[in-house]
Amino acid sequence: MESLESWNPWNPWNLWNHRILGIIESMESWNPWNHRIHGIIESLESWNPWNHGILGIMESLESLESWNPWNPWNLWNPWNPWNPWNPWNPWNPWNPWNPGIPGISGILESPNQSQIALRKSQIPARSWQNRVRMDLVLDKFHEECGIFGIFGHPEASTLTQLGLFALQHRGQEACGIVSSDGEDLHQFRSVGLVADVLTEDVLKKLNGNSAIGHTRYSTSGRNTIKEVQPFSVTCQHGQLAVCHNGNLPFANEKRKELERGGAIFSSTSDTETILHSVARTTADTAIDAIREVLRETEGAFSLLFLTPDSLVAVRDPRGFRPLVLGKLKDAWCVASESCAFDLMDAEMVREIGAGEMLVINKNGLDSSFPFEPKNASVCSFEHVYFSRPDSIIFGRSVNQSRHLMGRRLAVENPVEADIVVPVPDSGVAAAIGYSAESGISFRQAIIRNHYIGRTFIEPSQSIRSFGVRLKLNPIKDLISGRRVVLVDDSIVRGTTSKKIVQMVREAGAKEVHLRISCPPTISPCYYGVDTPSKAELIAARMSVEEVCRHVEADSLAYLSLEGMQEAIGIDSASTCTACWTGKYPTLVANAAANSAK
Repeated sequence: MESLESWNPWNPWNLWNHRILGIIESMESWNPWNHRIHGIIESLESWNPWNHGILGIMESLESLESWNPWNPWNLWNPWNPWNPWNPWNPWNPWNPWNPGIPGISGILESPNQSQIALRKSQIPARSWQNRVRMDLVLDKFHEECGIFGIFGHPEASTLTQLGLFALQHRGQEACGIVSSDGEDLHQFRSVGLVADVLTEDVLKKLNGNSAIGHTRYSTSGRNTIKEVQPFSVTCQHGQLAVCHNGNLPFANEKRKELERGGAIFSSTSDTETILHSVARTTADTAIDAIREVLRETEGAFSLLFLTPDSLVAVRDPRGFRPLVLGKLKDAWCVASESCAFDLMDAEMVREIGAGEMLVINKNGLDSSFPFEPKNASVCSFEHVYFSRPDSIIFGRSVNQSRHLMGRRLAVENPVEADIVVPVPDSGVAAAIGYSAESGISFRQAIIRNHYIGRTFIEPSQSIRSFGVRLKLNPIKDLISGRRVVLVDDSIVRGTTSKKIVQMVREAGAKEVHLRISCPPTISPCYYGVDTPSKAELIAARMSVEEVCRHVEADSLAYLSLEGMQEAIGIDSASTCTACWTGKYPTLVANAAANSAK
């Protein structure tokens, strides 16, 4: 390595080397010519026209060829002076003016050998392939976050880990636990999946009979370790920890107000504003301070607080996000979904009510409704996509709701076909319902790979719809020669739907009829769900017929809003349907929606 000159474009530590597999910290992540970075940080923009292997790229991956001819430093760029086959390369052995490569005498005998030796020995073999770190999530609204808490159990941290594992579908970026031994709080947070980071050694250090935990998908703030919840502080009210599922639309204004008063923030999360506000109240106790602050807080929130001697569960007055109460022998537990209780044989007791504040301590449960009552606006999308089908959400089985959505979809939008095929996993229950109502045979003809890591090697030869094919694969003998009803829960941008339709056609389908078990999604969410902007939502800018042509289906039909609400079985006046109607239940969201137009 010492013999290679610092200007050598193949030097693996050269800042301009675009074939590097593992970049060191001192190399700038914004380097537009470095398209082989494996450890790139979040600031790299996915639209960089020279970066064809950037991390996190999804839908456009297959269209960006690994030999990108416009990358000025691509070794195979025909105009690149370092291209060994470029006739004007000064070291090309066929170039009559070739002077040879200085700095490597004694190792390489000739210019021709130098080119071959450098390519074979100095460039790692894997760098000829495209290593990409991808978040292999299909084109859906992303889950918000999952929270779990337990009080009064000697294995509180272990049970919290199990609860978070059951809620992993709600957030896969990071997770954390704070436990209490009655005197002190103990905290662990990490980026990664629950099973990977909350190990036995970690749990042994989280002592105590009570704990709260959080699994994260960010809806505000950045994705770094500083953003991972639960957050914990020590203030005038003692030690306090919090975790949050939802979104606080006034958080930025509140943050600026607190900073003017001297507050110092360690994260960009909206949740941290609650801790600072609690710490600054003149209330006598932490419980009173929490109550005082949340009375003035606007937004969607299901919150868990932990003090050394109490667990506090709070749900916002409109009840946007779910929160349920369970019991495991003498211990009480709280979770975003009831499926978290099943794993530990806990019994679901009831749903925590909209606007309810529940304090759990050695004296038992203390329930109160300290907030001004507001019209309920529970999130309908929990039943469409977010929640696990084995959960009870807002008093109704999610699986039953999706099954009935499929039945109603078949009544509203029949079609002559041979098989009904779900897009796994959230389309399965609706597809079973569509099949049952229509009499068309159900076939699980698309298989989902549940075991994909986030890092993989993409061959240098481009593969069409690579990101989708990594996760979904058709069973050709079930599809070939048949008319297919393809059932999915929603269409967001339309990119994934188009690729799935193409994939089914390539498997031999005679016809592909796309059926969606909810209405067209035309507006973003401001209540704790990570959604694209209105301009990115395909149904907001195209008619149903135009969307059908875009995804290249033979026909496309959505479930009506009335049909969906009837299937969910919740009073329509108590549900939030803003993502389908554009009518938001709060003024702050209306202002945000208008400014985004």
